[in-house]
Amino acid sequence: MGFSLAWHIVVACLGVGLPLLTLAAEWYGIRTGNPAHRLLARRWARAMGVLFAVGAVSGTILSFEMGLLWPGLMGKFGQVIGLPFALEGIAFFIEAIFLGIYLYAWDRLPPRMHLLTGVPIVVAGILSAFFVVCANAWMNQPRGYTLRGGRVVHVDPWAAMLNPASPPQSVHMVLAALMVASFLTASVYAVALLRGRRDTYHRTGFFIPFVLGAVVTPFQLVAGDWAARFLADFRPTKLAAIEGVFHTHSHVPLTVLGFADGDRLRYGLEIPDGLSLLVGYRPSTVIKGLDRVPREDWPTVTSVHLSFDVMVGLGCFLLLMGVWLLLAWWWGRRTGTAPLAVRGTRLFLLLAAVTGPAAVVALECGWCVTEFGRQPWVVWGVMRVRDAVNPAPGLMTGLWLVLFVYAAMTTAAVYVLRRMTRDTPVPVAPQESDVEGYPVA
Repeated sequence: MGFSLAWHIVVACLGVGLPLLTLAAEWYGIRTGNPAHRLLARRWARAMGVLFAVGAVSGTILSFEMGLLWPGLMGKFGQVIGLPFALEGIAFFIEAIFLGIYLYAWDRLPPRMHLLTGVPIVVAGILSAFFVVCANAWMNQPRGYTLRGGRVVHVDPWAAMLNPASPPQSVHMVLAALMVASFLTASVYAVALLRGRRDTYHRTGFFIPFVLGAVVTPFQLVAGDWAARFLADFRPTKLAAIEGVFHTHSHVPLTVLGFADGDRLRYGLEIPDGLSLLVGYRPSTVIKGLDRVPREDWPTVTSVHLSFDVMVGLGCFLLLMGVWLLLAWWWGRRTGTAPLAVRGTRLFLLLAAVTGPAAVVALECGWCVTEFGRQPWVVWGVMRVRDAVNPAPGLMTGLWLVLFVYAAMTTAAVYVLRRMTRDTPVPVAPQESDVEGYPVA
């Protein structure tokens, strides 16, 4: 399940962010009248269709895994968390319907009307992510039911879905999806720019997603701070594992990196009073430590702590890249040069090519924090993982099958996307067929 989620979450993020990038490129093409921009949007739309199909397959695998691998969880609480999954299915079908209309109607509708057909794709993609995250948030903040004699009664699915953890987790996830899609797309064109392809098509292909990613990143850091403060109020044990706080006290330092050794962190860089200041804005703020719960209820501190630090570190790197672009734009306007003509261009592009993989790693680390930080519970304080997972023998066969399927899907997706950009002709509207320097094939 962990491997399937780690693979699917990247494709799901592209499904949330790439439609918005495609509409931005198409709108920009309509506004400027430059056929290169509309050709860019058209190629992104075709890639969006391929990734949607791949995501549908991986999402179907996950739905089967929920029932096959977690019978204890779904058998007992399926009626509680079924609503967000049902709504996600509706959002998925809406996205599929309008994606078909958007791809089919490219040459059959006026440009502005065609642009509007893509709006439901963006909305449905964001709603789909929201509904799925609500189900995961419920596992961290279970609500909307009553346990009587070990049985679930008085189910309120809306209260379960809209639990206290849903707002911070869903906002954090949607912003992460936009960042991953933006920086991954921009990194492809950064490589092309490094190879000397500085024409309008490739410059626009870099700037549209990179600017979106740079704009979203500061909001993501604020959302991450919101999520951390939520943990301080509602799940202090998880925050203690994230920051490696073993004992409840004030004047708690903020420890960067380090490994758990017994009841302390070793080899980390400590910032005096840092965590107390971040949580309560004063050094005397008391931080609840892991000593408040039995040791068998502790999450795996080292994995949670390092995953969190890597996520934050990469987020700061992406923020600095956005600041660099802003300063380059400001200097370009002041001196009358293009942003990519400023000093240090090659270093900037080299780092920009890394932003895509960096965003993916930060995403995976964030998801590890969410899942490892809840251990050993699958439903916090209610059901342990060992009581929820399928005890049947032979599940390793399923793992090898899943590894084979995902390896095949990855290979096929990369092959098709590369063929689309190199060999497969891209049908263009008459007004796009005269793009200088961009043959159809």
